[in-house]
Amino acid sequence: MIPVSAPARVREHLRAQPDGPVRVLHRGRDAVYVEVAGRCVGVVGPRATAVPCALRSRSDHLGGDSAPSGADAAYLRQGVLHLDGAALSIGRIVDVRVPRLPDTACSGTLQAVPPAAVTEHVGSVPSDLGPDDVARMVGRGDGLTPLGDDVICGWLAIHRAAGVETPDVDAAVRAHLGRTTLLSATLLDCAMHGEVIPEFAAWVAATDDPDRTAALAAVGHTSGAGMLHGARLALTHLQGVAA
Repeated sequence: MIPVSAPARVREHLRAQPDGPVRVLHRGRDAVYVEVAGRCVGVVGPRATAVPCALRSRSDHLGGDSAPSGADAAYLRQGVLHLDGAALSIGRIVDVRVPRLPDTACSGTLQAVPPAAVTEHVGSVPSDLGPDDVARMVGRGDGLTPLGDDVICGWLAIHRAAGVETPDVDAAVRAHLGRTTLLSATLLDCAMHGEVIPEFAAWVAATDDPDRTAALAAVGHTSGAGMLHGARLALTHLQGVAA
């Protein structure tokens, strides 16, 4: 048995599924991602990004390329995910909800300057993101979490932090989830539920803190920069609504 912590929705999703093998989507030394009933569930070590759809382990080595494959590599039994025959027993529940956006974050003037990677892969993104923009952006970019999705995640999460619903954008995101990776589709769903990585939550609590800004921007290859840009666009939009 390996003790892990997990977000509440991940635990409930595992508990709701029948016993049986699950498909391994990606495996590395620091993170494993599996498909469980149409959602991506991660198992992440301390060096990996603690995505809000993952079990969190203290192990600094999750097997990598030397790990076994096939039906025995990952399976569910009585709501517990097993990896390489070891049960990942959920103890502590971690809160992945985005904190409430401070009132000061929506005051003043903010200029959301896109990183070069956003301009290259996604193009211009308006602060008042709409369904047509979503249709253009979902799945744009490389990797397990395309950059266009990262921008949308940041935009959605800030609106949830402000207590603002975005039904038209949500509907457009759901309509196009099939165009991106399963991990990214799951993270978009997380963002719609206001679930974020720790670096994003820390930044929301103090959006003018340069250290927290740098920590978020440094996540992944371009993921953090994409989320940060989407979040700043959302703040610009919310400032305009409040004016």
